[in-house]
Amino acid sequence: MALNWQAFTSPVLLRGDAKTAYRDPAVFYRDGCFYLYFTLVETEEDGAVYLYLAMTTSTDLVHFTPVRKLSERDRALNYSSPGSIIRFGGRFCLCCQTYCRENGEKYGNANCRIWLRRSDDLIHWDAPELLRVKGDAVPDAEMGRMIDPYLLEDREEPGKYWCFFKQNGVSLSHSRDLVHWEYAGHADSGENVCVEVVDGEYWLWHSPPNGIGLMKSRNLVDWERSPELITLGQAHWPWARGRLTAGVVADLRSVPEVGKALLFFHGTGPEDESVIFDQYACIGFAWSDDLLNWQYVE
Repeated sequence: MALNWQAFTSPVLLRGDAKTAYRDPAVFYRDGCFYLYFTLVETEEDGAVYLYLAMTTSTDLVHFTPVRKLSERDRALNYSSPGSIIRFGGRFCLCCQTYCRENGEKYGNANCRIWLRRSDDLIHWDAPELLRVKGDAVPDAEMGRMIDPYLLEDREEPGKYWCFFKQNGVSLSHSRDLVHWEYAGHADSGENVCVEVVDGEYWLWHSPPNGIGLMKSRNLVDWERSPELITLGQAHWPWARGRLTAGVVADLRSVPEVGKALLFFHGTGPEDESVIFDQYACIGFAWSDDLLNWQYVE
């Protein structure tokens, strides 16, 4: 079923409230269905906050299935921030983070790490596997705080995969089996990176303090930073006025029933995330024909 662009009456796909927040979207499209993964934040009656890796599905981005939690209730783990879904060894692989706040921290502590989960159907997932992106010789305790992973196959070497993650800007490691990794350095960048291969280049979208930025590279070492900042309709959206962030691009321009690139993100508002972090975050979307100019519902 082709998407009906006239059917969209709001840029918001999932709307948060005082008890619930939807953050850090990731999207995989297969056989006419969008699989939308995200961080689900729940504030319980006593004020305790728990993060979950969660998902929903939709065929039209208007109607969604009930939210399904994919991780346990545990503040020492707080699985969250899905990055990307790739195919490897005949299975689907999803990367994510732990955002450890077991001592009541507002932000994830030094125990945060990144993980891989595998599935045959995009709904039921195996137990998380630690991504040892600093190499097998580096003990878990010495890996350092790392969050927001994203997996991508190399544009010139099929079977070689890159893991981008937040540490010292954006760090990069590569692997051919998703188990043994070699660290390859880092670059200056915001968080929540998303990377697509576009016309022989790597296009990397990232999140500075507000908005979504774009960087381009042919070799993952030398980066050209675009001066434009994507903020869409933030100035007119109270639900995203505090911060618009965590953009992820699904380039579906070659898919006949979609025919456009889609940008998913989350917005917080009306205050910024120094005031509102665990509540009121909403997942929204926009679309584009060229990955540069984005349209959205006002």
